[in-house]
Amino acid sequence: MKSHELDSCEIQRWYPRFKSVSLRTIIHPLPESFIAYLQEDGVFLPKNSEAIPSRPKGECEDDDYQRWEEEDDEADEPNIPSFPDLEAAVTVSIDSLDGSVFPKLNWSAPKDSAWISSHGNLKCTNFGEICLLLKASDSLVHDLCHAYDSCEDKAFERPRNFFLALRKWYDMRPEMEFRGFVRHGLLVGVSQREITCFYPALLESRETLGHSIFQFFVDSLSEAFELEDYTFDCYVTRAGKVKLVDFNPWGAFTLPLLFTWDELEATYVKFKNAYYRNSDGDAEPISCAGLHMSWKRANIALREQGFKPEFRIVESEGHVQINLRVAGGVPYDYVQTGPGSAWDEFLRHANDELQQQNRDAAAGG
Repeated sequence: MKSHELDSCEIQRWYPRFKSVSLRTIIHPLPESFIAYLQEDGVFLPKNSEAIPSRPKGECEDDDYQRWEEEDDEADEPNIPSFPDLEAAVTVSIDSLDGSVFPKLNWSAPKDSAWISSHGNLKCTNFGEICLLLKASDSLVHDLCHAYDSCEDKAFERPRNFFLALRKWYDMRPEMEFRGFVRHGLLVGVSQREITCFYPALLESRETLGHSIFQFFVDSLSEAFELEDYTFDCYVTRAGKVKLVDFNPWGAFTLPLLFTWDELEATYVKFKNAYYRNSDGDAEPISCAGLHMSWKRANIALREQGFKPEFRIVESEGHVQINLRVAGGVPYDYVQTGPGSAWDEFLRHANDELQQQNRDAAAGG
């Protein structure tokens, strides 16, 4: 993966182009002081936060508790951060998004800290709740400190600027979230996003869903997104309309869900060969330097010839994958340890970096 591929998947980069087919979102640049706050140890919130309700007071206040509380408040007061300008802007945005949002940084949402929210999910109704989710999240460390670790041409540890995307909150049905895999412009597979549950209704609607997602891809994404290799997350509404949720790079830390990367690569090779075999002599090549404005045509032609991207769902209770929460809060990316997994990639990059450091030390000595 190249750095520019990762950059293309930052929400502040792609959202303006795809806002008409995505979730309503308002994006705020974040000051460095707020980034420093997120990186500090401990979970503490800005002044006047409403994320955690105050202790209810009875008729008889505990004198010792009250005294200790006042002493703690006095001791902590100088270190409590405050971001009045950002808070004011966020409050206006929340109101304009009908009062409830879920937060996301450049790439990641704090899904691993949903347990700490009073709502039990990523729903936020004020600035304090957003800070609580962001501050308690371990997965956001990727965005803050290790975003480019998987890049072959790694030049930075982190992006130059960070952004907070506030996305309108919808009570989404998890069974209607899907991930599409695009290799050299061709949609080669679609997977159920929530792989820890079995949803019987998907067995009956898989054909319709697969067609809807394919049509959404060719009409809205195939010739509009700037990369050839990527994944996209989407949501199918009750009315059958497909909404774009996110883009992620191909491979690297992105999960293949119900596929393996080798399976997806093999499907691409099969599709490419079929396209060559059935196209006339004027057909453009399907390659990294290839189709671009013909991607839509190629995807449709392959489908008409019977080469459809496989649509995978959890087909029974016995096929569900490990639950992220059951795994002790460890991201599912790192529960998988086999070849090609995120953990395998991490260890490989760490080993390469260690060997480079040893070579540098030997050369310097």
